[in-house]
Amino acid sequence: MNTPLADFVRAYAGKGVSRFHMPGHKGKGPLGCEAWDITEIAGADSLYEASGIIAESEANAAALFGSGATFYSTEGSSQCIRAMLYLALAERPAGTPPVVLAARNVHKSFLYAAALLGFEPVWLWPEEGAGSLCACPVTASGLEKALDALPAPPAAVYITSPDYLGGMADMAALAEVCRRRGTLLLADNAHGAYLRFLEPSRHPLDLGADLCCDSAHKTLPVLTGGAYLHISKTAPAALRERARGALALFGSTSPSYLILSSLDLCNRCLAEEYGTLLAETIEQLAGVKARLWEKGWKLSPSDPLRLTVDAAASGWAGEELADRLRRGGVEPEYADPDYLVLMASPGNSGADWAAVLEALGEGCRPGRPRLPLPQARGERAMSPRQAVLSPQEDVPAEESLGRICGGPTVSCPPAVPIAAAGERIGPEALALFRRYGVGRVDVVKEETP
Repeated sequence: MNTPLADFVRAYAGKGVSRFHMPGHKGKGPLGCEAWDITEIAGADSLYEASGIIAESEANAAALFGSGATFYSTEGSSQCIRAMLYLALAERPAGTPPVVLAARNVHKSFLYAAALLGFEPVWLWPEEGAGSLCACPVTASGLEKALDALPAPPAAVYITSPDYLGGMADMAALAEVCRRRGTLLLADNAHGAYLRFLEPSRHPLDLGADLCCDSAHKTLPVLTGGAYLHISKTAPAALRERARGALALFGSTSPSYLILSSLDLCNRCLAEEYGTLLAETIEQLAGVKARLWEKGWKLSPSDPLRLTVDAAASGWAGEELADRLRRGGVEPEYADPDYLVLMASPGNSGADWAAVLEALGEGCRPGRPRLPLPQARGERAMSPRQAVLSPQEDVPAEESLGRICGGPTVSCPPAVPIAAAGERIGPEALALFRRYGVGRVDVVKEETP
């Protein structure tokens, strides 16, 4: 597959042109990457008005992902999340309220989008208690019930899958519900760009989602910040027509050509050897998981490129295991009191996995009690927009009971809000603040008499 964007940047870097354009380093300097760091010079196209090499590269990506259209982001899935929510709201049928029905384990960027766009989130909670803040399993029947409970259809249904622990929603079943109800299905697939290249594909677009964001940089060979906004072939044409403007609304006018070039070069990788490398990696990871089971470690079901250790069931705290790995020269993705998460890709070697096995060692300890995880179903006191734009103050978390949350209160990672902007903080949220190490909270300032 051709790489028009990277080829242009490489050719320009090799010409020795005297650069009297931004950026200030002029293609020279001590970093080593300056020559490729350009701006919208003649021939370089422009991300939000793309009609040349960027548009050609995005078309290559769309062909690889089987989408109706794919657009690049250099500001991660956060930019794509805001854009796809904007599109769903802008194209909702007349009379449809600005409401989005969303599984509660959203990324904080969802709530910032609610504040910017002025929509109301209605939460989908798990039918049974979830074992982690990161998880919010939603069934098709649960979605049906939630839609029935609304006075009018929402602008969209919003699902995060895979979640931070690797849990995966039954996207095909959820898509069927949305299709019957005439409601758009939006997928935050930030952790699952690679799913398209499994046999068979498990990518949300192939399972019926209308709009989907992928953080290419999380699982594909792309520089940090590189992401995709995908629109399905069956989605309304207006979504494709307005997508670039939606991304521009939330993006910098100075997108990184280093990131764009990495997205472009990734296309060639995906078209050539990536599927084979992915299958080999998943097979290798399956072998590692089998070894860990033999050593007494308890593992949780997860997406194919993730190793999620159920630390509590294995008799440990996840943070203990993270420290143990670091002493062995291994840096994990995430740890909390109950879980340890490692994210793999074809970039990991056999030596990497050997280091994991050696650092973890034997896991034969009695399981420790898992504390019940309360659901912080805070009372809605004002809209997210009102809360985020109100005067705020920073208070100790233990003193926040009864106050109105001013902004998404998160532990990052996983950046899943414990308290949502506009909700009154209850005792359940306080318990979660303690559990996830949140010491201070932004709350709406109270008017003094």
